[in-house]
Amino acid sequence: MKRLENIEPGSTVKVKKLDGKGAVRRRIMDMGITKGTKIFIRKIAPLGDPIEVTVRGYELSLRKEDANKIVVE
Repeated sequence: MKRLENIEPGSTVKVKKLDGKGAVRRRIMDMGITKGTKIFIRKIAPLGDPIEVTVRGYELSLRKEDANKIVVE
């Protein structure tokens, strides 16, 4: 199972499912990240936090703990 935090910068992936419950899941979904969404990984900070991504034309920063909850293909 691949998670968003383990994907190399410059890659585009598709969300397979979201792990987590409650506020964490809601925060991810509020960013427009749902099952089937394509995410482009722009860059990852040297220590892995934050992860800069493009989702539906918007540039976002994800926390490493949130990226760990996103399972991708």
